[in-house]
Amino acid sequence: DLKNRKCVWLLTAAVSASLHNTHTTFPLRQRCSNNIKNSCRHTHTHTHTLLKNTLLFKAEFLSNNDLSLLCLLWFPTYNLLKHMDILSESTAKCYVLFFFFPFLVRYPWGKDAFDKAKNEDKPIFLSVGYSTCHWCHVMERESFEDEEIGKILSENFICIKLDREERPDVDKVYMTFVQATSGGGGWPMSVWLTPELRPFIGGTYFPPRDRGGRPGFKTVLTRIIDQWQNNRPALESSGERIIEALKKGTTITANAGQSPPLAPDVANRCFQQLAHSYEEEYGGFRDAPKFPSPVNLMFLMSYWTVNRSTLEGVEALQMALHTLRMMALGGIHDHIAQGFHRYSTDSSWHVPHFEKMLYDQAQLAVAYITASQVSGEQFFAEVAKDVLLYVSRDLSDKSGGFYSAEDADSVPASGGPEKREGAFCVWTASEVRELLPDVVEGTAGNATLADIFMHHYGVKEQGNVAPEQDPHGELQGQNVLIVRYSVELTAARFGITVEKVNELLASARAKMAVVRKSRPRPHLDTKMLASWNGLMLSAYARVGAVLGDKDLVERAVKAGGFLKEHLWDAKQQTILRSCYRGDQMEVQQISPSISGFLDDYAFIICGLLDLYEATLQTEWLQWAEELQLRQDVLFWDDQGRGYFCSDPTDSTVLLQLKEDEDGAEPSANSVSAFNLLRLSHYTGRQEWLQKSQQLLTAFSDRLTTVPIALPEMVRALMAQHYTLKQIVICGQRDAPDTTSLLAAVKSLFLPYKVTVTPVLFSTLQLRR
Repeated sequence: DLKNRKCVWLLTAAVSASLHNTHTTFPLRQRCSNNIKNSCRHTHTHTHTLLKNTLLFKAEFLSNNDLSLLCLLWFPTYNLLKHMDILSESTAKCYVLFFFFPFLVRYPWGKDAFDKAKNEDKPIFLSVGYSTCHWCHVMERESFEDEEIGKILSENFICIKLDREERPDVDKVYMTFVQATSGGGGWPMSVWLTPELRPFIGGTYFPPRDRGGRPGFKTVLTRIIDQWQNNRPALESSGERIIEALKKGTTITANAGQSPPLAPDVANRCFQQLAHSYEEEYGGFRDAPKFPSPVNLMFLMSYWTVNRSTLEGVEALQMALHTLRMMALGGIHDHIAQGFHRYSTDSSWHVPHFEKMLYDQAQLAVAYITASQVSGEQFFAEVAKDVLLYVSRDLSDKSGGFYSAEDADSVPASGGPEKREGAFCVWTASEVRELLPDVVEGTAGNATLADIFMHHYGVKEQGNVAPEQDPHGELQGQNVLIVRYSVELTAARFGITVEKVNELLASARAKMAVVRKSRPRPHLDTKMLASWNGLMLSAYARVGAVLGDKDLVERAVKAGGFLKEHLWDAKQQTILRSCYRGDQMEVQQISPSISGFLDDYAFIICGLLDLYEATLQTEWLQWAEELQLRQDVLFWDDQGRGYFCSDPTDSTVLLQLKEDEDGAEPSANSVSAFNLLRLSHYTGRQEWLQKSQQLLTAFSDRLTTVPIALPEMVRALMAQHYTLKQIVICGQRDAPDTTSLLAAVKSLFLPYKVTVTPVLFSTLQLRR
């Protein structure tokens, strides 16, 4: 049984002590057993002694009722194990089981929980979050660890915990409800549902008790219980009405005889809306908090390519380049360990929310390499390489896949039981001085390396984080590195050459990187998502192609192989949503596996097309064509046109949505519009050109009124208007002159082109 993983060791001395004379058998789901075994493997000697008294639970499946009983038996030991860090390295595949509490039982999204709610006639409390969500952890600690609140939840609700990254379809439905009824959204998302899954109350983070006039979570629960018992028909009727209104309000459809809007008009309006929200001093498109928004930057650079002789085109390019430059110099950019944090809490890109997401790295790498193409500045290319260095080192699996994220919180190097945001990344002035004490010869005033580094990166003795950027006091006395002066000004300040400053700063960063490695690391979410891996595939392929870097292109090829081997079910002709890193560093699937959503198909297809252009290996183009055919079958709306985000036949998903916003990630419909256009030129399939036009027509109202919401789709509309140019490269593939021609094409930012080989070109001519 051990060979096929149907046996697991459950670590609990409490169960052993109470049941050591009984023969107890519990089913245990494989997805949580692997995490428990992995955690045990890394415990210290005292724990190993403890484990000798544990029980062996053997069986094949775990029902929710079994899980509830098992949790209740296990919990007397939970706090001890947690204190000994047995559970601290929880993996993403156990997100639903990330937090165990003896007084609170939560279920995964599925039929067992739905049936239980109906049988017990209880409302459902749905908590949606993700593994590296800072405020999700805060609410877990404040409310779900609270015994009184936990008992209220367990006695009155069926509690479901959902990973939004595994089930984005469910997340989008209830986030749409929360945004419509509360005017805001975010995670953790807290929603109360009828047993028929219809929402009637929703919100995001709640403090545990009433605070500053805001009702606490306990108060909210008490009021909902009262309303469910005494005013249930009104709640159910309200939920029904809201869902019906949302169905009508979220419908996106193309009217008969309608055509896509005029691209130049839409693009001009999109530019004007972005220019109106642009913040001139530090770049970006709002005051604070500031998000990277790569989709905006890519639109601006594309807009410049067709308007470069106009004032608007010049301004668009300046907006994009200035934003990218200020971000790279800011604290949102990790100057020691590379990569970018999630967003900045201030307007100057200084103090970030320290979480690092794979999708940010992917899109920013593409934005920076594009900036290097349009500007000719090596600075931007270096930042693109910097991002991929971080991903290759810290977010890469040996199989070729990419992990999802690194958490914002970690245990401080000085110790203590509580994690703090940014602890892995920040520095005190004394740490810097102790690490970089050497006097630099030839400097004014015999400056030390620490003096030069602290001047350049804004390190202050009292710390450089303003109190308003540190509401929980976690960064007092700490410094977030930010480039305060150009290398030229730093050189002038200390009376040395620019070359010497660059050398000294590089040396200092290397020493600090070594120290960083010795600190307790933040939690790593080793979940590998198809969609985000598709974005990262594009990044490696495009950066590698522009720079002529064979290693980066080869890494893209490896990523393509990973996707085909581990996230493509050839028998079912279906992409799988996710896979995970196992105990032995092997790739694992959860059971049952989750089928891919629209963004999984769209982002992978885009990545494969970019990989084809980087390698000119037709196998990647052929697979992209195969995936597009499947996407059309699974998600295309024959009546209204465009693609549904998820399987329209799934009855547990109440709204069939078509994502109409390019946000932290581009809308899958936006990416699909471009994919269809590219594929129609690669394959000669005119039906894909027509589908692209129909998709754009379905989103006409949104494109016409608020194109700033869909800048990536505006780029696709522009590509339709300006027509993709086919560049045919003739000659021997590895001949020097052919290589030079390819390098010349790849060095330029040509957003409205496809590159083909003579063989492919001949095939297209025959098809036509």
